[in-house]
Amino acid sequence: MSTIYLFRHGITEGNKKRLYYGSSDIPLIEEGIEAVRERRKAGIYPDTEGYKVVTTDLCRTEQTLFEMYGSEKEHIVDPRMREFSFGDFEMLSYEQLKDREDYQAWITGDNWRNVCPNGESGEIMLNRSLEAMKDYLGSDCIIVCHGGVIAGLMLTWFPGDETAEHFYAWQPKPCEGYKITFDDDLKPVSYEKITLC
Repeated sequence: MSTIYLFRHGITEGNKKRLYYGSSDIPLIEEGIEAVRERRKAGIYPDTEGYKVVTTDLCRTEQTLFEMYGSEKEHIVDPRMREFSFGDFEMLSYEQLKDREDYQAWITGDNWRNVCPNGESGEIMLNRSLEAMKDYLGSDCIIVCHGGVIAGLMLTWFPGDETAEHFYAWQPKPCEGYKITFDDDLKPVSYEKITLC
């Protein structure tokens, strides 16, 4: 048996303004820092002893890890666990994009497989994160990454779960996440939400 924790980074300007900002390297805002600290004080984060600790190469995951534990932790930086890249739509909102032909072409139809101009599709993001997870399955890990990555992994690992039948239902709140238990054959067998309330 092994355990993997997946935590979403804390709140950023992109969250507050509802921007497409998957690959943009923006920091936590003060509200995001305080929210992580609140959860740390409440004791929701596991001890790192005996765990591999992983972040992406974006500052919001680095800051979240630091605030989760109140100090630097030795960790692996794995850019394969990055959020979906929105390419030409990065740092823009729906209101700014809704009248653009390239945006409408992306968002209509199968936007899980549609590739953003100069970006990715959801399918590409999921495939690279699943490839990355091959390095961590079988180990006890704490991974601080992104909402889209977590949602894609959870939907893949628990496809028949009645409590979260679609992608967005699996996205945890910022600075919260899931504890997933795997059997010795590296199959996910159970999960629990890691949340403040």
